[in-house]
Amino acid sequence: MHFMKFFKEFGEFIKKGNVLDLAIGMIIGTAFNKIVSSLVNDIIMPVIGVICKVNVTELKATLVPAVLDEEGEIVKAAVTLNYGNFIQTIIDFLIIALSIFVALKVIMATNRKLTEATEFVKEKTTHHKEEEALEEKKEEEK
Repeated sequence: MHFMKFFKEFGEFIKKGNVLDLAIGMIIGTAFNKIVSSLVNDIIMPVIGVICKVNVTELKATLVPAVLDEEGEIVKAAVTLNYGNFIQTIIDFLIIALSIFVALKVIMATNRKLTEATEFVKEKTTHHKEEEALEEKKEEEK
């Protein structure tokens, strides 16, 4: 019986608009992340690699060298600090942060213009109603 109440409450929670908006935002955000990752991995990093003459994602510092046997086979892998991947992740983050910043600037500018337009319409409507009231009062006085 408690499970039915739980699922009923869960259903009500899911039906709320903000939860659906959040879910849609998560899906779009995930897709956007894939696009940005592809942009960085497939376009930006190769260009940086050509300019720097190195594959940036493969940059690493060896902390402990690999252990090899007599035939040159790796017995124990090297311990490395893969800072190239970290650089790539930072570039991903910066592009996403820049995109969000630009989107917020556009949204805020649009909201500001809508607010100004709404205030203008309210002001004109109020002024028009005041004029009509004065005209009616003048006609009544006649």
